[in-house]
Amino acid sequence: MSINKFYLEADKNTPEIDFNPKDGLLYLHGKSIPENATRFYEPIVEWLKEYIQNPAQETNLHYDLMYFNTASSIWMARIIKLLSRIQDREKLFILHLYFHIEEYDEMDSEDIQEAISPVTDVLNEASISIGVKIYGTDDYGSIQKEKLILF
Repeated sequence: MSINKFYLEADKNTPEIDFNPKDGLLYLHGKSIPENATRFYEPIVEWLKEYIQNPAQETNLHYDLMYFNTASSIWMARIIKLLSRIQDREKLFILHLYFHIEEYDEMDSEDIQEAISPVTDVLNEASISIGVKIYGTDDYGSIQKEKLILF
């Protein structure tokens, strides 16, 4: 069974969603302040439930969000938890987090720990290997610095 690509165009309150199951590239880009987070994120989670039945060898979830509200952060943590439950131990899940370079440069170990807490919270239940890449980007979205954290 093959799953189709999932795409939603960004608007003033919701991010662009571009999920390609074939190559395991999952992008959320923009800002996430939907009026109804459940209505926005539930179809995404349903798609991901189907995706994890037959995921790519490497799943790369890119959270490139300039701003998100509390309701969105809850759904984003659910997405991470769901992807960490891919059942094939030969598969890999990498979470990519993007920060403005000034914020990135000011991050100490406590800030990094907070940024990756959605991943560390699910490690005990994870059934696959997980990595996190943290990026510092300039005003144009170009990556200036990066860190890789493996679990």
